[in-house]
Amino acid sequence: MRCSDAEREEAVRALQNAAAQGRLTLAETDERTAAVYSARYRDQLRGALAELPAPESRRERAPAGWMPVLVMSGWQLLSDLALLAGSAGVPANRRRRVVLAALTAAGLLFVVLLAVHGIAGEGHELERH
Repeated sequence: MRCSDAEREEAVRALQNAAAQGRLTLAETDERTAAVYSARYRDQLRGALAELPAPESRRERAPAGWMPVLVMSGWQLLSDLALLAGSAGVPANRRRRVVLAALTAAGLLFVVLLAVHGIAGEGHELERH
């Protein structure tokens, strides 16, 4: 039976959760995510989710603390940069690439403005009279 886009997104979320829990490395997560996005049938999705806890276990409460958030943020950043560079292994839609390029440019501009303005260093100080 063919799988839907919603089923693919659910599978990707399951992979991201597994990565946040330390069950998959970033390379394994990227490889399996590419397999999920290229899957046409449900059994291909099950293959990408092989050796992970059953769906009931995935609904468990996420571990407390900042580590899962940092892991997921790092994974998302690497995934977005790979997508922007064209090496993600999945076709990127034009809109997402434009948004990622704009955000990257805005971030670089922000860093340059900080350096030029001197906020990162001594900066401009008010003169006292």
